[in-house]
Amino acid sequence: MKIALSTLAGPAIALGLIAGPAMAEDQGIVVYNAQHESLAKEWAAGFTKETGIKVTLRNGGDSDFSNQIVAEGAASPADVFLTENSPAMALVEGAGLFAPVDAGTLAQVPQEYQPSSGKWVGVAARSTVFAYNKDKLKEDQLPKSLLDLADPSWKGRWAASPSGADFQAIVSALLQLKGETATADWLKAMKENFTAYKGNSTVMKAVNAGEIDGGVIYHYYWFGDQAKTGENSKNVGLHYFKNQDPGAFVSVSGGGVLASSKHQKEAQAFLKWVTGKGGQDVLKTGTSYEYAVGKDAQSNPKLVPLADLQAPKIDPATLNSKKVIDLMTQAGLL
Repeated sequence: MKIALSTLAGPAIALGLIAGPAMAEDQGIVVYNAQHESLAKEWAAGFTKETGIKVTLRNGGDSDFSNQIVAEGAASPADVFLTENSPAMALVEGAGLFAPVDAGTLAQVPQEYQPSSGKWVGVAARSTVFAYNKDKLKEDQLPKSLLDLADPSWKGRWAASPSGADFQAIVSALLQLKGETATADWLKAMKENFTAYKGNSTVMKAVNAGEIDGGVIYHYYWFGDQAKTGENSKNVGLHYFKNQDPGAFVSVSGGGVLASSKHQKEAQAFLKWVTGKGGQDVLKTGTSYEYAVGKDAQSNPKLVPLADLQAPKIDPATLNSKKVIDLMTQAGLL
């Protein structure tokens, strides 16, 4: 999870630093970007270089932008919305604010990485993992399932960042797979057992320092740190739950074109480029360490292959962020 930035406080980012929506409308498209800023910049630059269409990026968080788009409705200046997790896409889709994605774009992405509705499309993905301190836990002591963390034996021994969109997406998957009662029970047990930190990287640092035995995060925090100094992850191992477990959830990052966009052709072209060879190659060679989801696209070779994660089958369009917020609030986690 990245901390949401105000969409009004800073300048819009684009090639040439386009400052406002009026200028951007004359020169290209406006993207509400809740993806990693560095990744979105690479996508924008690559698309502009190939097509000549300029891109203004406004950076913020999944839930902030999804709620803002719903509030703005048909008056939104955004042409495209990019997220890290799919519940934010489902919220905007549920409000009827997305245009259908062009068939040629949908054809570039396997069915499991796009919603059944065709109203938006997967642009990248990230895997849920249990990050653990290798000095505190051996492989035979690791939880077999995400659900195991509700057991009293895990009290005070695991961590998460419940306020972030990342963890809430994981709970959304649990809700879809196991139902409301089981999810509410698990969240109640989580409240008793876990330690809260702000942000996945903070969870990983705490695990690395031995403050906590393990934590539920996304995979790319570890890979990103390892690619730098490794100082925040040198004592950390990654456990993949697999076996279609809720803890093996692969969260789909989404992209959609707003129905209110006055630049439909250009916005659709941007999504097609991001999901095509140019955009997906950025995921293979860049520093985000997210998974490429395009057909025949290759992810960074350091990652465990998507096919080996044994992720549960989930229609990302049905992930219910509002119900998750309600359940987490009732459990005292938010």
